[in-house]
Amino acid sequence: MQQIFNFLIKSRNFLWFLFLLIIAVSLTIQSHTYHSNKFIHSSSLVTGAVFNVQNDISTYFRLKAYNKRLLSENTLLKQQLNDLSGNISTNKAYAKDTFDKFEYISANVINSTYRKKKNYLTLNKGSKDSVVADMGVITDLGIVGIVKKVSNKYATVISILNKNSKINAQLKRTNHFGTLVWYGEEPNVVQLIDIPRLAPLKVGDTIITGGRSTIFPKGINVGTIRDFALNDDQNYFTVNVDLFNDMTDVGFVQLIQNTEVDEIKQLENSSNE
Repeated sequence: MQQIFNFLIKSRNFLWFLFLLIIAVSLTIQSHTYHSNKFIHSSSLVTGAVFNVQNDISTYFRLKAYNKRLLSENTLLKQQLNDLSGNISTNKAYAKDTFDKFEYISANVINSTYRKKKNYLTLNKGSKDSVVADMGVITDLGIVGIVKKVSNKYATVISILNKNSKINAQLKRTNHFGTLVWYGEEPNVVQLIDIPRLAPLKVGDTIITGGRSTIFPKGINVGTIRDFALNDDQNYFTVNVDLFNDMTDVGFVQLIQNTEVDEIKQLENSSNE
């Protein structure tokens, strides 16, 4: 407190000058229209800048809600594309197969692991939202995993970073396909095995889902080839694939439902009898 009084005493001349200056400026603004207009204009600029900053900050903290809304809109657009594809006449047999029989549900990842040998994700959607086991899980960047178990409000997903995960995948540039697995080494690298040695592999080539199952449609991105090597019998390649998805930071996802899965399984089971 004593230091404050000492400061006021030492600076009394400056403070008295500042006080008189403020009074003089105020009187000038009040008595002259030109100065008054200039002051109002300047204060408006300052106020506008403050409001812009406030809006930017508010927008930043609402990004999560905005992203969730965009995901829902994206899901709706995909579903509308599915519906429209059924009305489009085409000679390409895969068009209806790729789009018309799949439906999409958006969800949020509320928990996930990536450091274990068997990694899982937990979603905030369950059976009440029409989620069932064996649904594929993706983001806009690529695949995430497959739904394992479902409760009323939640679902667990076998991550592609799980030693038990096996997903059909292929080279985008050709039709050579194999099985996507994970050796448990890096959270951003998976392995594509059983690729025949005749396949023309190149570093940087894109890997996609092969569509040879009822879970994922053909053509969903997986990643790019980092490197590859022949296995012990020299007949097949083991390919290291850099994932498009950052599996350490997965937020919003989409679940894929094959609407014809029951019919396909029933036919396959009858053929095996």
